[in-house]
Amino acid sequence: MEYTIAGLRLSLPGTLINRHFGRALQPFASACPGTPDLTLDAGTEVTPLPDYRELHSFEFTDADADCRFGADADGYLLEMTPRDGSAPARFRMAYGATTAQSDITPEHNPALFRFGAWTLFNIAALPHGAVAFHSSVIRYRGKGVLFLGESGTGKSTHTRLWREHIPGAELLNDDSPIIRATEREAIVFGSPWSGKTPCYRNESCPITAVVRLSQAPHNHIRRLRPIEAIGALLPSAPPAFARDERLSDDTCGLLSRLIAQVPVYHLECLPDAAAAQLSCDTVFNRQPL
Repeated sequence: MEYTIAGLRLSLPGTLINRHFGRALQPFASACPGTPDLTLDAGTEVTPLPDYRELHSFEFTDADADCRFGADADGYLLEMTPRDGSAPARFRMAYGATTAQSDITPEHNPALFRFGAWTLFNIAALPHGAVAFHSSVIRYRGKGVLFLGESGTGKSTHTRLWREHIPGAELLNDDSPIIRATEREAIVFGSPWSGKTPCYRNESCPITAVVRLSQAPHNHIRRLRPIEAIGALLPSAPPAFARDERLSDDTCGLLSRLIAQVPVYHLECLPDAAAAQLSCDTVFNRQPL
């Protein structure tokens, strides 16, 4: 099955796509054949080499699994081990390759496949100047505004307040949109990964601003200086990539191109309509109607 996400073509084995992920992918189905930027071959043995080094370990709560992301001489390796004692699921992608391998089967928890596909997509997308970005995105007046923050800081609440109190505001993606940045433009794309909110739009728009949120007993917004902006954006990039030189360099280059074109703000806010209006007025009052 072939899909086009943020302009990149992804080929996935149909036997591993369950009904839920299939609904998310359906808007991105490719109507025309073409050469994939990433092909996943399943059913192949994947094991780490002796020189394997772990770059990041974390808990994947969607599948109650412990995960390790690392690298060896053959490339990158993601291993997800369910806590119920069932077999691990592994994904491997060689450096610079357009084909990845996995030993995952239809008997594995489908969430493991969904997350493995997300990780491989990001590895393949970074050399093209694209990456998934942990954020909730509003489209308004044809432009995209990305809201960032740690889990629980109110990204989804703030974008809901925009939709409720600012006519014309709509949600593009609520968790993992794809951003692409060249020297000339910065664009945000919908994706088949959107957290707990089923918002799977195969649409895109120019990015007009990025806003990092933090909870506060007041509403106050300020524009960040470039060095502050990098610090505000990096935590929203895939955290497993931060400790690998190739992936980290590509991520920082992308974010540098983004902040050269797009203002980044910090919004200290309450979960109220006034906060949404403040961020809207700040971002769009500098724009011609």
